[in-house]
Amino acid sequence: MSVVTATAVQSANAVPAANAVRAGCAEERELSFAGFGYTCRVVRQDDPVTAPVLLLGGSAQDRNSWVRHERWLAPLSTVVTVDLPGYGGADFLPARYGLDFLAATVRQLLDELGMAEVNVVGACFGAAVGLRFAQHYPGLVRRLVLAGMTRTEPRDHYGDSVPRWSRMLEAGRVDDLARELAAWFVAPPGQAPVRKQAAMARFLYQQFVAQTPRQLAMWLEHNIRLVNHEWYRPEPLAELPVLVVTGEHDILTTPRMGREVAACLPGARFTTVREADHLVHLERMAEFTEVLARFCNRPVDGLPWCTPVETWPCRG
Repeated sequence: MSVVTATAVQSANAVPAANAVRAGCAEERELSFAGFGYTCRVVRQDDPVTAPVLLLGGSAQDRNSWVRHERWLAPLSTVVTVDLPGYGGADFLPARYGLDFLAATVRQLLDELGMAEVNVVGACFGAAVGLRFAQHYPGLVRRLVLAGMTRTEPRDHYGDSVPRWSRMLEAGRVDDLARELAAWFVAPPGQAPVRKQAAMARFLYQQFVAQTPRQLAMWLEHNIRLVNHEWYRPEPLAELPVLVVTGEHDILTTPRMGREVAACLPGARFTTVREADHLVHLERMAEFTEVLARFCNRPVDGLPWCTPVETWPCRG
């Protein structure tokens, strides 16, 4: 049983007039799955040109992290973002619950919203959840975008780092941990041309040190979940349009890793966004979101800010 609360939320950017949503209004729904509460945000499009877009963000993102991206997506379709259990403002989720549980939560979310089919966009950890959802519930997915996705843990020695991060939090070394994490996600200065590189490093640092004890506990539990469950599982995936994308200079989930994912998925396409790293959705927001919007509606080939699209043949 769900409790529905609808509130008017002002969009951070005005939606283009053509085919626009009503006054930037968003509906918030409080839901529960297996005893864990979670919340979704829905911006409805009354005259859509494609199926709803479901955005599954990374571990440091919540349902409001994608508000500015709605400027490009909401004119095309209804847009859904969600704080799944264990993330954002949702209930704490013990690490014993893995991606299968989160994928099942997404299935329940669509049931509650009455959506029979969606375009799934997953970023980083959200990409792992999105792929698992598409593998388990293929009839509900029209298209699948995986941004910052790999077949293994995102970086060498990630699992070894989690116990050390726990000790750092216990010692109150939040500042040191924030600086380390910023270095994990942002390409080193001078190594490659990346838009807003210094600003993104500052943003990550400030975002992490501003977290409450509850948020830090959820962040640590997320990382325990990540190393204790399969990030990628080679289960069958129904043939559907799939796009794997990452930043051209991503050092966390590298282009090589993205290509390896695309090569495992029937008919998948792969591209990178130029002058961006793992934070491509913020560094080149308009261009990244245009890639998503185009893939949900028309071809993505020939975009000047992307490398040439690579295609892997369907497996017969």
